[in-house]
Amino acid sequence: MSDKEIKSFDFNFIEFIEILWKHKMKLIILGLIAIVVASIFSAPFFIKPKFKSTAVFYPTTNNSISNALLTEINARANDPLEFGEEEEAEKALQILQSSKLQGRLIRNFELKKHYNIKKSSTPNTDLGKKINSNIKFARTRYLSIKIEVLDHDPIMAQNIANGILNLYDTIKNEIQSEVAIPALAIVKRSLDAKEAQVEGIRQGMRKLGEKGVTNYEEQSRALAEEIYKARSAGKMSKVADLIEQQKTLVEFGGNSVSLKEQLELEETKLSDLRLKYEKAEIDVREKLQNLFVVSTADVPEKKSYPVRWLIVATTLITTMLFASLALYIFTKYKKP
Repeated sequence: MSDKEIKSFDFNFIEFIEILWKHKMKLIILGLIAIVVASIFSAPFFIKPKFKSTAVFYPTTNNSISNALLTEINARANDPLEFGEEEEAEKALQILQSSKLQGRLIRNFELKKHYNIKKSSTPNTDLGKKINSNIKFARTRYLSIKIEVLDHDPIMAQNIANGILNLYDTIKNEIQSEVAIPALAIVKRSLDAKEAQVEGIRQGMRKLGEKGVTNYEEQSRALAEEIYKARSAGKMSKVADLIEQQKTLVEFGGNSVSLKEQLELEETKLSDLRLKYEKAEIDVREKLQNLFVVSTADVPEKKSYPVRWLIVATTLITTMLFASLALYIFTKYKKP
């Protein structure tokens, strides 16, 4: 075809239809060949079929059991039975896509052997590509998480999908424990130090008690009354004894009042620390499930890949389209 012919190319639809009709038998035969070829090459002995197993879950909103269950209702940050939060869905996807979960998945299901990853210079890269093509995680419009697993073995597809559910729960508990255990140790040290401080205050008060100072306000008032009565009765020897007691009370009374006030303050702090310790201990010792399973994975009964009718239809349409255009161009511009 010359440059002049290319520039003068004018598509005529009616002429196009006439040409196709004239060569309809050729197109029909070509279409049949395309159907047969596509059917053969999409058959199981060419493309090994894969089965899809799906699991769906909602991540929970609670990160601390003690805060979720032992905190006053009006002060709770999260309800342990609540689900469907966008932030939690994003966190769940991060865990599902983490190397920690992928590593355990590879070990638990021997995926290198299962996917027949041969020795090469990049075995981990090859395995990663296989995993990414066969295992998908997605957030649904309802903020749940969908796990889809494709595999040549339908039972293996189900096992991997349900295994991911269990691994997600385990790994999230481990992540929380990585924070909860050191937090418990910190609170325990603070609690021990506060108990030692309170005990030191009590020992100081006991020493003052040995000197006869137990309650400065009441003792001071009682001694003043006793001195007044003794003087009124003319019992000067008793007055002298009471004055000595009063001197002792005055000498150590300030310390007694200070220690009493300090003890009340520190005992309040100690009570708060004991509550924090109990909560931290619960967070370490007790575990709640981190997901609400909407549907566990079942053994798929029908293959999901390849979709043979789609392959055949796509091949037929593509073949007929290119053949028609080629036939039209060839017929219209062939040389006499």
